Amino acid sequence: MSTALPAIGFRFDGKTCLVTGAGRGVGEVIAREFHAAGARVALSDIDPDSVKRVADSLGTSGQSAMALVLDVRRKEHFESARDRMTAAWGRVDIAINNAGHAKRTPTQDISPEEFDDIVAVNMRSVFLSCQIFGEHMRANGYGRIVNVTSLAGQNGGTVASAHYAASKAGAIMLSKYFALQLAGSGVVVNAVSPGPISTAKGRLSAEQIARVESLVPVKRFAEASEIAAAVALLASDQGGFIVGATLDMNGGLHMR
Repeated sequence: MSTALPAIGFRFDGKTCLVTGAGRGVGEVIAREFHAAGARVALSDIDPDSVKRVADSLGTSGQSAMALVLDVRRKEHFESARDRMTAAWGRVDIAINNAGHAKRTPTQDISPEEFDDIVAVNMRSVFLSCQIFGEHMRANGYGRIVNVTSLAGQNGGTVASAHYAASKAGAIMLSKYFALQLAGSGVVVNAVSPGPISTAKGRLSAEQIARVESLVPVKRFAEASEIAAAVALLASDQGGFIVGATLDMNGGLHMR
């Protein structure tokens, strides 16, 4: 096996990793990068076709990549993912909670049902994953949990809606809560908080893209590979002293 450093800058040989929302976008890039870095990766998504396509493209006949259908709103799906990974690979070392859902609904038009669904996907899923995998990792004496949140959870975002921003703020706070609960057990929990990412351009108009780029001090969107590299730092052995942090990746839009 190659020991060369992959694009994300770290090796994960011998580690097992779950990535939610891995069927497309940032999640797909994260899953591919971690697999290239030597990890055995369980790619999960609510869309079975998309996640199977990505897993099959890695060409490992299931030995180092598996596709899981996972609805992050359902606790039993996380439990099933834990059990399937443990049966196949012995343990879960890394959980990357990337799955998310956004709607740019005007505030006055957000229904209670839509609000609850956005919160379930973006925030409750983080709670469920940290609850289930945190205990599994604590029992093993090692683990890394990285929650992909959003700039919207810190400053309301540039084009985000109220329920999206609130749910991402909650995910950031859950990262801190579980980081404290699991500290000292060999398990560390952190968050990445991206600003505008290039994978979102397809959902924006040309005018919106131009507006966002004009607001970002570095005048561009982040690349998904840059988010993957930040996740890799927090998931690495070298990141073991980073606890409860929210790593800002916003091109200067929000500085603390």
